[in-house]
Amino acid sequence: MKNRRSFIKNVAGLSASLSLFATMSGQAKEKRAPRRPLILCSRGEEWAEKVLRPGWNVLEAGGDILDAVEKSAQVTELDPEDQSVGYGGLPNEDGVVQLDASFMDGRTHNCGSVGALENIKTPSSVARLVMERTDHIHLVGEGAREFARAHGFKEENLLTDKSRKIWLRWKENLSDKDDRFPPKDGNYDLDKRPTGTINILALDAKGDLAGCTTTSGLFGKLPGRIGDSPIIGAGLYVDNEVGAAGATGRGEEILRTCGSFFVVEQMRAGKSPTEACEALCQRIVKINGGPDKVDFNDKIVAINKDGEAGCASIRGNKNKPPQAAIITTAGVEIIEGSYLIETK
Repeated sequence: MKNRRSFIKNVAGLSASLSLFATMSGQAKEKRAPRRPLILCSRGEEWAEKVLRPGWNVLEAGGDILDAVEKSAQVTELDPEDQSVGYGGLPNEDGVVQLDASFMDGRTHNCGSVGALENIKTPSSVARLVMERTDHIHLVGEGAREFARAHGFKEENLLTDKSRKIWLRWKENLSDKDDRFPPKDGNYDLDKRPTGTINILALDAKGDLAGCTTTSGLFGKLPGRIGDSPIIGAGLYVDNEVGAAGATGRGEEILRTCGSFFVVEQMRAGKSPTEACEALCQRIVKINGGPDKVDFNDKIVAINKDGEAGCASIRGNKNKPPQAAIITTAGVEIIEGSYLIETK
């Protein structure tokens, strides 16, 4: 897919940036023949093959799209080296890992999610069970954990030694007025609070869509904080008539713009996936008062019914553009998306 990462170099003002955003989107829009099946993940090259391949194997064998999405989502959830999702996720303020996830079936608009789930490695699987085995959509906290245990999920400590050390270093550096002293060595850069999420979006050979978003949320969050990831229409939305979208980054901004629903509706109105993702970036910047007021980042990914895929972020640069990855019959492909505000 054509690289659209550098469509804006510098942003002098909001109106100028949004105008240029729209102009460049129109110039770069590509038409492709429908590509089915397809799976997208919101990670780049480092994770693409290992996340996408397990789900692809399910689809290639004729399996159900929900099984494919779940299989790919579990890869990062079960990997202790990933500090943003599932086992080994970065903890909240109290040092407790609380996980969020959502699952949605485009064929039925059925959906399920869990929030502030503790001691269960694969919240994506629990979210799917909420969707399939209850008349509810959202379970949180102790209720979500009891539901998972009732369905045979094993409780385990999700805080790995690596995550614990990152949390402890963060606590030790919160204030120079307390009695904690950070170690003299160590290589944890906590100038920026780590965040992390993964979106899995899929389109099968029949044209059906499904998706999942899973996360450990904002590092050091207040206990019980729920971000956008488990909220249908914010961190994930799937519509079989149109397409699917998912979001990562600052969840509060995605929540107050109904981000993923907004992107799907932009595609319904005729925008390509990348154009629809760009439109959400524009909206978030606008409601925050312009580029000078934005000190956070959000990234949005999307696919449509024709198998087109795209992504965009609020902030980026030529050395670090937003990325997503897809897998089709042609293999794994890395997508470099567009960004609104050039950063150093």
